[in-house]
This record gives sequence, structure tokens and C-alpha cells, in this order.
Amino acid sequence: MGLVTVGELKPTFTGKRGFRLNSSIRHASEWPISDVSSDLTVQVGSSSFCLHKFPLVSRSGKIRKLLTDSKTSNICLSNVPGGSEAFELAAKFCYGINIEINLLNVAKIRCASHFLEMTEEFSEENLAIKTEQYLKETILPSISNSIIVLHHCETLTPVSEDLNLVNWLVIAIANNACKEQLTSGLLKLDYTFSGVNIEPETPLDWWGKSLAVLNLDFFQRVVSAVKSKGLRQDVISKILISYTNKWLQGLIVRDPKLEKERVVDLEWKKKNRLIVETIVRLLPTQGRRSSVPMAFLSSLLKMVIATSSSASSGTCRSDLERRIGLQLDQAILEDVLIPINPNGINNTMYDIDSILRIFSIFLNLEEDEEEEDQHHRHRFGDETEMIYDFDSPGSPKQSSILKVSKLMDNYLAEIALDPNLTTSKFIALAELLPDHARIISDGLYRAVDIYLKVHPNIKDSERYRLCKTIDSQKLSQEACSHAAQNERLPVQMAVQVLYFEQIRLRNAMSCSIGPTQFLFSSNCQQFPQRGGSGAGSGAISPRDNYASVRRENRELKLEVARMRMRLTDLEKDHITIKQELVKSNPGTKLFKSFARKISKLNSLFSFTSLKPSLSGKASSESRFLFQKRRRHSVS
Repeated sequence: MGLVTVGELKPTFTGKRGFRLNSSIRHASEWPISDVSSDLTVQVGSSSFCLHKFPLVSRSGKIRKLLTDSKTSNICLSNVPGGSEAFELAAKFCYGINIEINLLNVAKIRCASHFLEMTEEFSEENLAIKTEQYLKETILPSISNSIIVLHHCETLTPVSEDLNLVNWLVIAIANNACKEQLTSGLLKLDYTFSGVNIEPETPLDWWGKSLAVLNLDFFQRVVSAVKSKGLRQDVISKILISYTNKWLQGLIVRDPKLEKERVVDLEWKKKNRLIVETIVRLLPTQGRRSSVPMAFLSSLLKMVIATSSSASSGTCRSDLERRIGLQLDQAILEDVLIPINPNGINNTMYDIDSILRIFSIFLNLEEDEEEEDQHHRHRFGDETEMIYDFDSPGSPKQSSILKVSKLMDNYLAEIALDPNLTTSKFIALAELLPDHARIISDGLYRAVDIYLKVHPNIKDSERYRLCKTIDSQKLSQEACSHAAQNERLPVQMAVQVLYFEQIRLRNAMSCSIGPTQFLFSSNCQQFPQRGGSGAGSGAISPRDNYASVRRENRELKLEVARMRMRLTDLEKDHITIKQELVKSNPGTKLFKSFARKISKLNSLFSFTSLKPSLSGKASSESRFLFQKRRRHSVS
């Protein structure tokens, strides 16, 4: 805190007319002056001050002009910055009374001195120069002090703008913040080369939460200034998050029904929408690895939808969708569950169109990167092919697309519970990802099964289109077992699942017949080998190999028997349904084709000609390939 006194002032003030105080220093306890009867009444707002002309005229150019133009004893000053409180402090200064200049009043005293023209032109060491000196020595070198004073300038516009005081404070905050960032980086570098343990440092954004007290205009100017000075993007992101949490907390209503029932003030929505749009414009530059958290971007998008007057996409919404799409592999299910606009015409719970655009942005980005990779390979030759092979299972690119495919399946399972969701929207989402995005289709099958359970009355054609999105060859054994017994699926789907399951079993049997072929055949590469926990395969005796192969053959026969039983049950159901439908419609073509497909399936079970060969060494790892299958429902 600073203290400005006028004890050192000369007894006689400079000016056109001199006035000598009864004492060189007067204290606040002596206010108002009662030695001489007042000859001037100053009206400031609702307050009246009975003062004397000479001390005011000697310091204030504005009062001198007013009294010179009109010989009056009453003056009305209605626009004094800071109101009656600021004028009182300025008047005390004119009388030589000690006044304290601190963080809370320096802005209004500076603006009041400017309004009253208390400059060096009328008196030496006047109030304007005193406040400027305090600002330069105490306020501007400190970030926190500058923010406090800037906050008090909000009620002092336009005088604070005319004085350039706001611009001084904004530039000071930006410069000091970047100096701290540079100092912190140099300290880390010094500690690294010296080998000394790094002491716990103060976070660079320690002052960021203080900016939350500013209004939107001043906050925007400060953030723009620190961005232009080179402040780190992660620090800027934290500042924006803190400001959003303060001013928009509780804006998102989780239940769309409650949002529709709530009467929202239009001015309130307009104000919040302006805040959100400003925050979005201030976000750092976007990239695949952005410093802006995905959860924050998702919250902003939900706020834009909640405060928008219609469901149309504006620039702000499109920008947020693009940012989310660029880093979609970092999202979780909660991030993509975007509620529908409460004022829109759709009755669904979630905004499906927005998610379609977000996933499309991610997929288009993947395609662009793939074209760049191909161009790079074509330019630099095959020597760099292995370096830029992003399609391998462990590559970052493949990992990202797998995360997104899992996110899509979870999202489909969640929105499938919406009774108002149309089949076309669900299919559009399910078919959006390319075939290589899903290694296994269990998640998509689960989502389709949930949708069929919630929407039992959809048309058979739509049911068939839904199931057509599932790749039966990518279903696990548990999913195949459940699909074969799922009454909600079309008959064609069940037959297709059984068909591919039999092909899988036949390939497995072929691998078990030839142990050497199991190790080197390309047909058997789809079955992963597990590492043994004991000695190497070379330490296994022929008797152990013989016993292992026999045990595998027994397990395989049991599995084939189970499949035959399941097929027999399916045939019985088919015959029963066929008999019932023939009575009503003998010319049913559907079941004629189904009977032909069933007859083709019977040929797949002629395993009598396959006799397991026990010659050669069987791999010690193959015993794990035909473990007993479990039947679990994925519904």
C-alpha cells in the first residue's frame, strides 16, 4: 500500500490567485474545514460539499474554468469518475489533507484527477502526477496488482480508456507473465546443467484465476495480449477454463426434459452465448495434440447448443466440432453425448447430426494423412516405407482409429436406448467407419441388439439393414453363440453366423491335423500363439506330444457335436415354422431358399473322412486353441 501526503507542500500554492492555509498540514479528522465559512457548494451526484473556492481553484483547472465563466457559488459535477467518494479525496488533496492511495482507489483517484484537470499546469506535484507515480512504482510491476486495478477500471470507462490506463495495465500483465515464463524456463535449464534438484516452482498460471473477476471485454484483451507475447498454450487453456467455470458454471442441464420445462430469460441466454463465443475465439491454435482438454471442448459445444436460439450451426459451433474431431481419439463416451437443442424440432435425446460431422472430420483427417504418407513414399522411395508405416497394429495411427471405433460402438449402444431414434440415423453412424477400423465387431453387435430390443416394431427390411452393418466374420465365439440363439435377429443373420463359425472350425481342424502346417501355414496365422510357461518345446517327449494331440482331438469332436446339436435345433425350428406357413401360404419362396441353405450347411459337417494324423511333433502351444467355449449373453 502506498501513502501520498501533502505535508511537504509549500504554504503558498502556485496559481493565478494565492491561498494560504491556516496550517501547512491538515488531517482527515479536520474535514470538512470549519475555520472559514464556505463560499462554494459542489453537487456530485446525490452528495453536496460545502467548500471554499481558493483551494479548489489553485489545484483544479476544471473548477477554475467553471468559476471564471460564471460568478456562481453552486457547481454541479454529475460525471465525476468514481462518484462522490473520488471527488472527496481530490478535494481533501486540494486542502492539503493527507490521503491514502492504495490498490482499491488509485484507479478512481487517477480518473478523478484527470476529470478535474489536476495536472502540473495548475500546480506542482499535483494529484495526477502523484497517482501516475504510484501506478508505475507499485501497480504495473505486479501482475496481481495490475489485475485488481484493471478490475476497478471497469466502472470508470470511458475516462480510464481516454487516459490509456486500461491499455497500460493490459500490456503490463502480458509483459510480466511472459517474463515469469522466461525466468521459469531459465531456472529449469540452470538446474538441469548444474545437477541440483529442482525446487517446487510456482505454477505459471497462478495469476490466471484472478482474471476471472474481469468483465468479458477486459478479459478478452488480456488473453489476446498474452497470446501475442508468446505465453504457452497450456497456460492459456487453463486461464480460459477458470474463467468459463466461474461465469458459466451450471449452464449445462443434463436432462433435456428439464431444459425444455425451464423458462430461460433471453437476455441471460444472449449474455452466456456471447461469453462462450468469445472463449472459443480465444482458444489456442488447434492440432492433433492440442493443449485444450477434450472435456472442455465438449462442454463448450454443449453450452453453445444450450444457449443457441435454433439448432442451426454457426461459426462457433463448426469450430468446436472441428476441434473435437481433430482429437477425437482422446474422447470418452461422456464427451460425445451431446444433448439435442431444447428448442429444436427433433425429439431425440442426443444431437446425432453433430456427432456425424465430428466423426467425419476425424476420418477425413485420417484420409489426408494417408495420402501424405503415400506421397512421401512415392517421393523418397521404398527405403522409408518401414519408417512411415502407420498401418501396423502398434502404430499411433492404427491405435487412434481403434480407439475411435470403440468410442463409436459405445456411443451406438448408448443412443440405442432412445425410443425416438430413427433406424436411418443409427445405420448412418454404424456404417460411417471403414471396414479396417473394427478388428472385432462385438461392440457393434451389442449396440444393434440393444436397438432391436428397444425398437421391437421396426420393419423387417430395416431389421435386415441393421444386421447387415455387422461383419459376422469379426464376431467372437461368445458373440456368435449369442447371435445363433438371438430371436431378435433375422434368420439370414443367424444362418450367416453359423456358416462362418463352421468355416472357422474347419480351419481349426485343418491346423490341428498338420502340426507343422500349424506353425507355417498362412491359413492358421489368425490363431495367436501363447507363450509356454515351462521348458521349450524341444524338451517335450513324443509321448507327451501324442497325449496332447489326442486330447485336442477329443475336444474338437465335442465342439463339432455341439455345433451339430445347435444346427439340429435350428432345423427343427425351421421345419415347424415351414409347416405352419405352408398351410397359410404354400408358395413361400423365403423358406425354400432357407431350406436350400440348410442343406448346404449339412455338407460342412462331413468330418468322417478327416482322421487326425498323430505323426510328427505337435506344438505345445496348440492345446490352448480349442478350450471349451462359454455361452454368455452380450445383451
